[in-house]
Amino acid sequence: MTEQLRMMAVHAHPDDESSKGAATMAKYVSEGVDVLVATCTGGERGSILNPKLQGDPYIEEHIHEVRAKEMDEARDILGVKQEWLGFVDSGLPEGDPLPPLPEGCFALKDVEEAAEALVRLIREFRPHVVTTYDENGGYPHPDHIMTHKITMVAFDAAGDPERYPEAGEPWQPQKLYYNQGFNRPRTQALHDALIERGLDSPYGEWLKRWDDMGRERTLTTFVPCADFFEIRDKALIAHATQIDPDGGWFKVPMDIQREVWPTEEYELAKSLVDTSLPEDDLFAGIRNN
Repeated sequence: MTEQLRMMAVHAHPDDESSKGAATMAKYVSEGVDVLVATCTGGERGSILNPKLQGDPYIEEHIHEVRAKEMDEARDILGVKQEWLGFVDSGLPEGDPLPPLPEGCFALKDVEEAAEALVRLIREFRPHVVTTYDENGGYPHPDHIMTHKITMVAFDAAGDPERYPEAGEPWQPQKLYYNQGFNRPRTQALHDALIERGLDSPYGEWLKRWDDMGRERTLTTFVPCADFFEIRDKALIAHATQIDPDGGWFKVPMDIQREVWPTEEYELAKSLVDTSLPEDDLFAGIRNN
């Protein structure tokens, strides 16, 4: 291709872009790819997960603004562009029975209506590749599942001039991927490597519960990006309300990660170009067209 390659990553909340596919994005940015993160909600109903910041009255009162600033920092670290779709965080309902979702939240929007904002952004940015979550959301957060739904609609609709005619000139992305970075082969490999070296593993309980977690997926694409793992972690730590820098996310030494599992993984959901599986490039089949 003679034109610049473009990739769009569609995520539910600020911090998702840094925990799912961040090293891949940083790698492609370093190669001159134009990368845009579409963030569906402001994360305003997210809990403060970093114990060091819990109970801070300013953060609790201004969580929306704080998370937006965290997103700004993470965006700059990764070198990506970023746009807000403007939906309101649905929160993660807890309890038995589960409480109803709050009125007006993202997950309660009509899917076809909500997809228009993403169609408009796709037509404006014109990505060749789109990444998002699978039908389970990666995990069953209502915003993650809704993100999947609107992305599926928008991927097909963006190239159809008869759909959303007021949302810009049609553009058809060529490939759609599901993020599958939290997969059993990777988790097992890192767990085994830690145990073999006499180190504690944060993954023992994960592996015991794996069959009940519904996370077995087909991995089609393995993007080598170990040189960008440190950038990934730096971007994730920028989301200070969500990530404890001393927590389980960072328990595996970097040299072990790079040696044992130097890739990030994806599931090819749709492709309008010919490609051979497994792949090592999200743009396989596009670069030479």
